[in-house]
Amino acid sequence: MNPQPLPGLLLRLSGPLQSWGERSHFNERDTASFPTRSGIIGLLASALGRRRGENIDDLTRLSVTVRTDRPGVLLRDLHTVGGGLPAKATVTTAEGKKRSGDTATLLTHRTYLADAAFTVALTTDDTTLLTQAETALTHPYWPPYLGRRSCPPEGPLLLGRFDDALHHLVHLPLAAPPPANPTAPVDFLADHPLTHLAPTTSATTDSGAHPAGRVNDQPLTFHPRRRAHRDRPLYRRTLHLPADQHTGLGTDHLTTLAAYLDGHRHQSEESPR
Repeated sequence: MNPQPLPGLLLRLSGPLQSWGERSHFNERDTASFPTRSGIIGLLASALGRRRGENIDDLTRLSVTVRTDRPGVLLRDLHTVGGGLPAKATVTTAEGKKRSGDTATLLTHRTYLADAAFTVALTTDDTTLLTQAETALTHPYWPPYLGRRSCPPEGPLLLGRFDDALHHLVHLPLAAPPPANPTAPVDFLADHPLTHLAPTTSATTDSGAHPAGRVNDQPLTFHPRRRAHRDRPLYRRTLHLPADQHTGLGTDHLTTLAAYLDGHRHQSEESPR
């Protein structure tokens, strides 16, 4: 028996750079290879205007499914702070002193995903929460960013609200060049089993019924001094999607995407659209 369709929002996470910290520690700032639950829920909390210490329990009940349109490439960047400055203007140490001499310059390494594109489904039966999230993403309180403030998204961010969000997550045009073969593998990742994703052509032998691993990105609080996460299962499944669903880059893709959305987007009385 097919599962009941789940209403939800579809987001397009694309931009020159993205960075979804997974195990960042002091001067080493890493990125996961996909948008994390913490990063996506943080983006939504920011759009809603919630401050870091505010309750996010309602947002953490959202299910997140990620489609990898383009995985991007890893970019490792070296940052320096404090070099060449007067002693009083250099970086403050843990003891409250100032760095000096050979230690005046602080080195940090930050990793990004360059030229990546993801499509994300936020699903829930809570229609009130969906309406609040849709309104906030249409008119965000604070500017959204892709995991790090230096990584703004390119538009459009919110693709719309759908009565069967996961169906459209599979069928939306892909922001990737057409493959040479009739189909190409596309990865899906989620916090729930992916057995219900309907392949348009064929799936791999992996049904997505069991976790492929665990990831520590379920946020408990964004409080600046008590930020906390816990781990959660990570489900992964690969579907082979048709070559003609890969609609290229730039204007070609956006034109095809807009035509698809015009024909399928949910229109509710509560929606601002």
